[in-house]
Order: sequence, then C-alpha cells, then structure tokens
Amino acid sequence: MPRRRTGLRLLKLLKLLLPIVLVLAAAVVGIAVWLAYSMAQPPRHPYVLTPDKFSHLSDRGVKVTEEKWRNSGDGTEARGWLLRGAEGAPAIVLLHRYGADRSWLLNLGVKLNEATNYTILWPDLRGHGEKPALPWTTFGALEAEDVGSALDYLNTLKTTQGRKLTGDVIGIYGMELGGYAGLMAATQNTGVRALVLDSVPSTPDELLRTVVKERTGFDNGLVYTLARGGARLYFFRHYQNANLCAAANGLNERRVLLLAGGGTGILHDSTTALAHCFPDSSTAEVSTDLLITGFDLSSATSQQSEAYDRRIIEFFKKALQTK
Repeated sequence: MPRRRTGLRLLKLLKLLLPIVLVLAAAVVGIAVWLAYSMAQPPRHPYVLTPDKFSHLSDRGVKVTEEKWRNSGDGTEARGWLLRGAEGAPAIVLLHRYGADRSWLLNLGVKLNEATNYTILWPDLRGHGEKPALPWTTFGALEAEDVGSALDYLNTLKTTQGRKLTGDVIGIYGMELGGYAGLMAATQNTGVRALVLDSVPSTPDELLRTVVKERTGFDNGLVYTLARGGARLYFFRHYQNANLCAAANGLNERRVLLLAGGGTGILHDSTTALAHCFPDSSTAEVSTDLLITGFDLSSATSQQSEAYDRRIIEFFKKALQTK
C-alpha cells in the first residue's frame, strides 16, 4: 500500500512538472531558432563603392554592368557586377565575406582586369548587399550552389559578334564565407583552375561560431550550441555542414593560395589546416602570418592594401595563364 501511494504521488508530481518542462523546452527551442534567425540576417549597409562612384573618383574608365541570373538550386534570383575582358581570356569570380558585399572587392577586381584583361564577376552572396532578393544567408551551405550558378552564367556570356566571351579557365577569390562557398563550388567545376582563399572556415558551423562571437561579443559554448541547433531547425534540410578539408582532398591539379593573419582567430587555424588537405600539397601556397588580410583592408595603409592586391594579381596571372 505505501508503495502504491508513493507511485501515485510521483505520478501527480510528474503531471505537475510536465507542463513546466514543456514550456522550458519550447523556450529553449524558441531562443535557439531566434538566435539562428538573427545570425542568418547579415548586417547590411549602403555599398562602400559603386561603379558609378568609382568612375567619378578615378580617371580609369571602367564599364561595369549590373547583371542578374538564376540560382539553379532553388530558382532564386542572383545578381552581380560584371567587367568584361578579352575574348577567350579567363574569368575570375570575387566572393566577399559574411556581412560585407561585392563593393568591398570592386577595387581589387578593377585592378585584376587592368593587369590581365580577364573578365571579372562580383556576385552578392545571398542575404548580402543593398535590398537583397533573399534576406538570409545559410553560412555557406547553399552559397556553394549559388557560386556554381554564377560559374554557369559566365559560360553564357557572348561578345558583340555572338561568340563565347570567356575561356574555359576560371579563378576564384573568396574571403571567409566566400572562400568556403568558392572551394565547395570548385569541386563541381573542373574549369576552376586557381583559388585564392583568405581566412576560410572549415564548416558552416565554424563560420556560425565566428559570427556569433562577432555579433554578440560572447565566445560562449552554450550560446554557440543554441545557435547551431537553431540553424538546423531554421533551415531544416537546407543546412549542410560539409567539411572543407574533405572537399579539398578531391581537388586535383588546382593552384591554391591560402592567406590568413594572426588576428583572424579560429579562421587562422582552419586556413592553416586546410593546406594539408589538398591531394598535391605542392600546388598550395600558404601565407598565414600576414599582418594585413582581406579582413583588415579597411584599416590598412595604401601601401599595405596595394601589396595585398598585387600578390593576388600576380598569383592569378601565373596560375591562369593560357598558352
């Protein structure tokens, strides 16, 4: 009899606690999804520089056009600036970091075009730039497919005579989010022969962690765990946490330049580790002790910025040269 009474008391207690537990669980899930939703909405600002402003500030006459195409993965609209090069010459795609946009790389792209006469494409990654068609980013999961669509778009470009504009050789420059998406896209496109990757995360989860730290000011395991779980719920099956090292291991005969500095935290470590992932390590050049990286260019001196750009330009000139 006493055991039965004890069992009944426990059952009553569980019935009393169950609603509280459910409310707490719902609150945790809600906080996790809200946190992921907040991090997936990149901060947006007016473009730092537009082609029109660039033309007014410089004596270099550049004919940059606004272009649009469709992302093959989900049919959403993509956009970017395009600077045409010589017929049959290689093309280079420039991919910005989380929270930035194509305007951050406008000057670099113009310099590349002037030095090489290659076609340059600056896409806005999803969720970025002024008034984007999509308000959110997937931290590289869907952006890799989007970059693949941008590469396909380059192959549709024609000259005024109706001939194919770009050659079969493509280069990709990517910083952080752009670097992850660019390398993942390269695994599906053999035309990508050279990559410059600056401060790249090993997974979308790692990028999410750096974003949480940057935007909240906390490098807290619990907050990160909530954000990571929320991302899986918020994006559901669209959130793929593919590892960049595994992808790099499948890239043969590609020239790669890896860049990072001491101030990029875990991205410095992930970039350094990536150097050992390529099947032929001799094709990867590594500079992970830079004083200035793409992250720091806004505060760099003109000499430092010029040195950074010059290294990238010279790399692409050699890596993409055609006979």
